[in-house]
Amino acid sequence: MSGIIGKKVGMTSLFDAEGKNIPCTVIEAGPCVVTQIRTVEKDGYSAVQLGYDDAKEKNTTAPLRGHFAKAGVSPKRKLVEFKYFEDEKQLGDTVNVTIFEEGEYVDVVGTSKGKGFQGVMKRHGFGGVGGATHGQHNRLRAPGSLGAASWPSRVFKGKRMAGRTGGDRVKIQNLQVLKIYPEQNLIVVNGSVPGAKGSYVIVDK
Repeated sequence: MSGIIGKKVGMTSLFDAEGKNIPCTVIEAGPCVVTQIRTVEKDGYSAVQLGYDDAKEKNTTAPLRGHFAKAGVSPKRKLVEFKYFEDEKQLGDTVNVTIFEEGEYVDVVGTSKGKGFQGVMKRHGFGGVGGATHGQHNRLRAPGSLGAASWPSRVFKGKRMAGRTGGDRVKIQNLQVLKIYPEQNLIVVNGSVPGAKGSYVIVDK
């Protein structure tokens, strides 16, 4: 499962050969550098750690400064491990959008937009208590009965209720790669991608 780290630029639309307007997301993917090689002998598994987005030296902790110095690269903001790269990677190698091809399908992982504390209608899609009839005047968006009685005298874990919404790790699978612009390190995928503009995303093959 090779991949790359990137940033969500925003959404736009493209016309296909048949004239259909396709909504798509532009991702600035890479260039990433190899900062560590995991091996079965030393770590118990094999993987390649990539770093993306330059960070200031003064904002990098001392252990990470040593980590990057060992790899011979400048400090990075985002580190992600990937398994099963097609070709052998060495410390300091660069990975860019050329690992992808137009027309293939990828999975994109991002952190969804945080919505704060939300009610059950927005958070879980509840329908409300059922109109403003029969004397109800302030219950339109309420969750209704929780269902518990003298037994079990508690609310079961996992009950869908109001609470903090968004800000979760979300993976969108099988997005088609529509366009690749190697000069600008841009990749255009079909559909939407979780997260706000400028947020980090992981694109997996």
